[in-house]
Amino acid sequence: MQRFVARRVLSETNSLRLPQRCFFSQLAQKEESSLSEHETFLPRMPPFDYSPPPYDGPSADEILAKRKTFLSPSLFHLYSKPLNVVDGKMQYLFDENGRRYLDAFGGIATVCCGHCHPDVVDSIVNQIKRIQHSTVLYLNHAIADFAEALASKMPGNLKVVFFTNSGTEANELAIMMARLYTGCNDIISLRNAYHGNAAGTMGATAQSNWKFNVVQTGVHHALNPDPYRGVFGADGEMYAKDVQDLIDFGTSGHVAGFLSESIQGVGGIIELAPGYLPAVYKSIKKAGGLCIADEVQAGFARTGSHFWGFEAHGVVPDIVTMAKGIGNGIPLGAVVTTPEIAEVLTRRNYFNTFGGNPVCTAAGHAVLKVIQKDKLQNNAHVVGSYLKEKLTALKDKYGIIGDVRGRGFLLGVEFVTDRQLKTPAKAETLYIMDKMKEMGVLVGKGGFYGNVFRITPPLCFTKEDADYLVDVMDYSMSKM
Repeated sequence: MQRFVARRVLSETNSLRLPQRCFFSQLAQKEESSLSEHETFLPRMPPFDYSPPPYDGPSADEILAKRKTFLSPSLFHLYSKPLNVVDGKMQYLFDENGRRYLDAFGGIATVCCGHCHPDVVDSIVNQIKRIQHSTVLYLNHAIADFAEALASKMPGNLKVVFFTNSGTEANELAIMMARLYTGCNDIISLRNAYHGNAAGTMGATAQSNWKFNVVQTGVHHALNPDPYRGVFGADGEMYAKDVQDLIDFGTSGHVAGFLSESIQGVGGIIELAPGYLPAVYKSIKKAGGLCIADEVQAGFARTGSHFWGFEAHGVVPDIVTMAKGIGNGIPLGAVVTTPEIAEVLTRRNYFNTFGGNPVCTAAGHAVLKVIQKDKLQNNAHVVGSYLKEKLTALKDKYGIIGDVRGRGFLLGVEFVTDRQLKTPAKAETLYIMDKMKEMGVLVGKGGFYGNVFRITPPLCFTKEDADYLVDVMDYSMSKM
């Protein structure tokens, strides 16, 4: 019973008045009779031995006013009342009033080791005290050490690393390399994919929400092998035939490459249908193309069962792109490929001013060490599987949950108003998100219709955290 508290206020806040009675799925029925008529059982946030220093900066309202005046009007925020985050420690965030929140979004699948993990912070501070930036035209051990460590995590002959500043840059570079290496222009990607917001990557992206009306050429979008909403259900080989059709009837018969995420992140945590990637890779190879794995969200042990998402499909790509979790929040991305493919960039000068910056690569190297030292891949697998089971149990309880999917700490919960028609529950998703935030739990939102919870916490998330998240979600849905 330590996870629940009978009181009229939420854990760590007294700002909300709640209804008289509520029972959670994990509350034993025998305890129901012992409750007073006016008691409310509320989940209790797990204890955590950290208190942030007092905050004396501008308020949320002041920051919001500055954003509206000085920053791009394209910026948007989550929640009806924006959250002002001023401090973070491991799997928790703190607002301007010192209130603690359980972070189940991880800065959009970016914080893998935990907010302000001491080992990562120390590596950054120690490096920045010596030299913050020089240029790759000079030698520095930080970039070389990290490249060696990163290459050691890759299968096959994937051992040449190019550093960038983001996932968009990494995917842009990978597309260009595939076109240079093959001498072909045609790229095949998936509908519902998201690969970035620059010229080439916006072309590979296939959601109208993220595409501006500018010239985007040379990309064909295949049917999405979505087991939940896709036309062929979970039959991966049937979807793969569409890729072969695109090659046969939409190209010269030769292509530059195929680009895909192993689990679509922005698209709503969509796992590719079983058997899809091996069949597609075979078709792409036959057409002379390269296979590019976008591991921006699924990489760095987030899926738990494997270090890289593509490994779960039994394939080895020709090029792998990565970002987000690579630096635990530091702006850093990378492209890893074979020595033969890497040679194409010697045909002209290729240079990235900040790619391989000593501070960023020192942080990246520390991330790899922390993942191993803290056994974060195993934790993502064990706790992620536990969390998925509990979310699936909620699906059995609430008809509004249409699907629970994903691996490790890359999980999605899709909300629908009708399970048969799979009608997106957009307004209800926002309501539940706001309710959970009021109770101290932060989740992300995605999918084309904006009706999917993206649950991508730091990999140090515990079973107690998982219990709290599910109990808060249970309570929030019970009040709809």
